[in-house]
Amino acid sequence: MIPLKDMVPAAANNINTRFIILDKGKTTLEGESKACLALVADVTAAVHFQFCGEECDAFELGDIVCLVNGIFSYNRHNLVLRAGRRGKIEKVGEFTMVYVETSNLSEIRWVPDPNNSNKYVQESVLSPYSRIFPPLP
Repeated sequence: MIPLKDMVPAAANNINTRFIILDKGKTTLEGESKACLALVADVTAAVHFQFCGEECDAFELGDIVCLVNGIFSYNRHNLVLRAGRRGKIEKVGEFTMVYVETSNLSEIRWVPDPNNSNKYVQESVLSPYSRIFPPLP
Protein backbone atom coordinates (compact mmCIF):
# COMPACT_ATOMS: atom_id res chain seq x y z
CA MET A 1 0.00 0.00 0.00
CA ILE A 2 1.31 3.41 -0.95
CA PRO A 3 0.70 6.42 1.32
CA LEU A 4 -1.26 9.19 -0.42
CA LYS A 5 1.64 11.65 -0.05
CA ASP A 6 3.80 9.43 -2.28
CA MET A 7 1.42 9.46 -5.24
CA VAL A 8 2.47 11.23 -8.44
CA PRO A 9 0.17 11.88 -11.43
CA ALA A 10 0.56 9.22 -14.11
CA ALA A 11 -1.46 7.58 -16.87
CA ALA A 12 -1.15 4.17 -15.25
CA ASN A 13 -3.38 2.11 -12.97
CA ASN A 14 -0.78 1.38 -10.32
CA ILE A 15 -2.07 3.00 -7.11
CA ASN A 16 -2.80 0.63 -4.24
CA THR A 17 -3.80 2.55 -1.12
CA ARG A 18 -6.24 2.86 1.77
CA PHE A 19 -8.11 6.00 2.88
CA ILE A 20 -11.15 7.34 4.75
CA ILE A 21 -13.95 9.34 3.09
CA LEU A 22 -14.21 12.75 4.80
CA ASP A 23 -16.72 14.56 2.60
CA LYS A 24 -18.74 13.87 -0.53
CA GLY A 25 -20.19 16.23 -3.11
CA LYS A 26 -23.50 15.82 -4.87
CA THR A 27 -23.89 13.27 -7.62
CA THR A 28 -23.92 14.66 -11.16
CA LEU A 29 -24.56 13.18 -14.57
CA GLU A 30 -21.62 13.11 -16.98
CA GLY A 31 -23.13 11.94 -20.22
CA GLU A 32 -25.05 8.81 -19.30
CA SER A 33 -23.07 7.94 -16.17
CA LYS A 34 -23.16 9.28 -12.63
CA ALA A 35 -20.12 10.81 -10.94
CA CYS A 36 -19.39 12.43 -7.60
CA LEU A 37 -16.30 13.93 -6.04
CA ALA A 38 -15.17 13.20 -2.49
CA LEU A 39 -12.45 14.36 -0.14
CA VAL A 40 -10.45 11.38 1.12
CA ALA A 41 -7.37 11.17 3.33
CA ASP A 42 -4.90 8.97 5.13
CA VAL A 43 -2.32 9.76 7.81
CA THR A 44 -0.01 11.44 5.23
CA ALA A 45 -2.20 13.60 2.94
CA ALA A 46 -5.62 14.24 1.42
CA VAL A 47 -6.83 14.09 -2.20
CA HIS A 48 -10.01 14.39 -4.25
CA PHE A 49 -11.46 11.02 -5.22
CA GLN A 50 -13.89 10.59 -8.11
CA PHE A 51 -16.60 7.95 -7.71
CA CYS A 52 -18.33 6.76 -10.90
CA GLY A 53 -21.65 5.02 -11.52
CA GLU A 54 -22.77 2.66 -8.74
CA GLU A 55 -19.79 3.74 -6.59
CA CYS A 56 -21.55 7.08 -5.89
CA ASP A 57 -24.25 5.39 -3.81
CA ALA A 58 -22.18 2.51 -2.43
CA PHE A 59 -19.84 4.59 -0.24
CA GLU A 60 -20.58 7.03 2.60
CA LEU A 61 -18.76 9.46 4.87
CA GLY A 62 -16.55 7.64 7.34
CA ASP A 63 -16.08 4.57 5.17
CA ILE A 64 -12.54 3.25 5.04
CA VAL A 65 -11.79 2.19 1.47
CA CYS A 66 -9.08 0.04 -0.10
CA LEU A 67 -8.19 1.00 -3.68
CA VAL A 68 -6.38 -1.51 -5.90
CA ASN A 69 -4.94 -0.54 -9.31
CA GLY A 70 -6.26 3.03 -9.06
CA ILE A 71 -5.16 5.97 -11.16
CA PHE A 72 -4.09 9.46 -10.06
CA SER A 73 -4.51 11.69 -13.09
CA TYR A 74 -6.29 14.67 -14.61
CA ASN A 75 -9.96 14.26 -15.45
CA ARG A 76 -11.67 17.31 -16.96
CA HIS A 77 -8.86 19.59 -15.72
CA ASN A 78 -9.12 18.28 -12.15
CA LEU A 79 -6.45 16.12 -10.58
CA VAL A 80 -8.27 13.19 -8.96
CA LEU A 81 -7.66 9.74 -7.63
CA ARG A 82 -10.11 7.17 -9.05
CA ALA A 83 -10.54 3.48 -9.65
CA GLY A 84 -10.82 3.88 -13.41
CA ARG A 85 -11.75 0.94 -15.63
CA ARG A 86 -9.07 -1.43 -14.31
CA GLY A 87 -9.16 -0.52 -10.63
CA LYS A 88 -11.27 -1.80 -7.76
CA ILE A 89 -12.51 -0.14 -4.58
CA GLU A 90 -13.82 -1.95 -1.54
CA LYS A 91 -15.09 -0.83 1.87
CA VAL A 92 -12.86 -2.38 4.54
CA GLY A 93 -14.05 -0.55 7.66
CA GLU A 94 -15.55 2.63 9.02
CA PHE A 95 -14.73 5.59 11.27
CA THR A 96 -11.48 4.28 12.81
CA MET A 97 -8.59 5.76 10.88
CA VAL A 98 -6.10 8.51 11.65
CA TYR A 99 -5.94 11.12 8.88
CA VAL A 100 -4.77 14.62 7.96
CA GLU A 101 -6.52 17.17 5.71
CA THR A 102 -3.37 18.89 4.52
CA SER A 103 -1.58 18.77 2.23
CA ASN A 104 -4.14 18.09 -0.48
CA LEU A 105 -2.48 16.52 -3.51
CA SER A 106 -5.28 17.69 -5.80
CA GLU A 107 -4.36 21.27 -4.88
CA ILE A 108 -0.74 21.00 -6.06
CA ARG A 109 0.41 22.15 -9.48
CA TRP A 110 2.37 19.34 -11.11
CA VAL A 111 4.67 19.79 -14.12
CA PRO A 112 6.64 17.33 -16.25
CA ASP A 113 10.01 16.43 -14.77
CA PRO A 114 12.72 18.19 -16.83
CA ASN A 115 14.93 15.08 -16.50
CA ASN A 116 12.21 12.55 -17.38
CA SER A 117 9.18 13.65 -19.40
CA ASN A 118 7.27 10.53 -18.34
CA LYS A 119 7.20 11.72 -14.71
CA TYR A 120 5.68 14.71 -12.90
CA VAL A 121 7.14 16.82 -10.09
CA GLN A 122 5.52 19.32 -7.76
CA GLU A 123 5.83 22.90 -8.96
CA SER A 124 3.72 24.82 -6.42
CA VAL A 125 0.96 24.47 -3.87
CA LEU A 126 -2.30 26.06 -5.01
CA SER A 127 -3.92 25.63 -1.57
CA PRO A 128 -2.93 23.56 1.47
CA TYR A 129 -6.60 22.51 1.89
CA SER A 130 -9.28 21.44 -0.56
CA ARG A 131 -10.92 24.43 -2.25
CA ILE A 132 -13.91 22.22 -3.15
CA PHE A 133 -14.38 20.94 0.41
CA PRO A 134 -13.08 23.77 2.64
CA PRO A 135 -12.29 22.92 6.28
CA LEU A 136 -14.86 23.79 8.91
CA PRO A 137 -14.10 26.96 10.95
